[in-house]
Amino acid sequence: MTTPYVVGNGWDAVDGVVPDPLPRVSVIVAHYDQPRELARTLHALAAQDYPRELLEIVVADDGSPGEIDVPEGVVLVRQEDRGFRLAAVRNLGVRASNGEVLCFLDADTAPEPGYVRALTRLPALLTEAVVVGRRRHADFTGISPDVPVVEAAAGGELAEPAWLAEEYARSRDLLDADDRSYRFVIGAVMGCSRRLFDEVGGFDETFTTYGGEDWEWAHRMWQAGAVLAHVPDAVAWHDGPEWADRDGSGMERANAQTLRLQSSIPVPGSSPRALWSEAADLAVRLPGEHSAAALFIAADSVFAAFPRARLLLDDVPAELADDPRVLVSAGDVDARVVWEMPRPVVVLKAAWIVDLVTRLGAGRIGSVELLAEDGSSLGSLRSRRATRRATRWGTEEGFETVRMPADGIHALRADPRVEAWVGGWGGVESFG
Repeated sequence: MTTPYVVGNGWDAVDGVVPDPLPRVSVIVAHYDQPRELARTLHALAAQDYPRELLEIVVADDGSPGEIDVPEGVVLVRQEDRGFRLAAVRNLGVRASNGEVLCFLDADTAPEPGYVRALTRLPALLTEAVVVGRRRHADFTGISPDVPVVEAAAGGELAEPAWLAEEYARSRDLLDADDRSYRFVIGAVMGCSRRLFDEVGGFDETFTTYGGEDWEWAHRMWQAGAVLAHVPDAVAWHDGPEWADRDGSGMERANAQTLRLQSSIPVPGSSPRALWSEAADLAVRLPGEHSAAALFIAADSVFAAFPRARLLLDDVPAELADDPRVLVSAGDVDARVVWEMPRPVVVLKAAWIVDLVTRLGAGRIGSVELLAEDGSSLGSLRSRRATRRATRWGTEEGFETVRMPADGIHALRADPRVEAWVGGWGGVESFG
């Protein structure tokens, strides 16, 4: 390893590389009133093939009644019972730990002996790696907690979630991750570096019902430039079926989770299709003085292509003052994509630019300079992921920047023909 980062989401650049030295690892086990399941998981952690002197185990309890039995050397931290507070208890566990790499497990999810070593490899090499292991399912009814987990699972295997297996196969274990891949990061079997966790922030403690806190966190990490990876060799066994097959996991709970997340994850496919959102997916910054006609057409054409964008101006003309999406620019903008537009443009064909903005930052390309037919600039598009990674490492090498012709986008002259625009009959000659 010569750098602590890779281009885009390309964690395959470090395939086969083993951390040297191995990091100190903290395993945070979230628990609530599952003594038998917790005992099995702690037995499984004691059997890890990771160096014991580099392994710290923290049981974070969400207000269970009565005493909790943990072996000597295991750290126990507790918070009072104020309902379901998985996000808060995970944060509590992290605060009580001191490892360089964090592994998160649920008390009812017991890891195979190689779990910690497999799950921590990438975060030890790449600060930005957020990894998810393979959660398998088994019925452990009647099996003693001290039976080795692989032996205990034999013959009692339950179905794995098909939707997860299919996505991991389609995305090549998340190598081809995109803005919606947060859905495949499962809180019961995930890990990251402490540095990234502390920088981006812990779990959102306003999540106080079942589900969603891991997805919101994973999406926030992704937008900060995280590298997502599925590690199929990091296997942990959940005691019982997957969530969809459990009692009480019906449509009401699924809808509640989706509704809770839609305001936190403003990307296509996760946010409302037309309802207003305070979070902007695209921000267009257009500084300087321009004619009212040019600003009117630029704003209307951009919003036709991106109805939930924000347009940031040095001064808002009266013709645009009633639109809440048009704002006075105030420094930095934290949208998923920012378009720095040096002069007003008209978007006559939207499909190309919409597709570009949707995909930007998901692969290797983080920034695009848009070129007019004469080679002049129509501005630059930059993803939040590229911006955050460049700030973190002080270099642009974490993503590629490309220059490309802006298909269907044209610079506006100072006196474009507004009637042609609103009437829908004007061509380039009416505007450029």
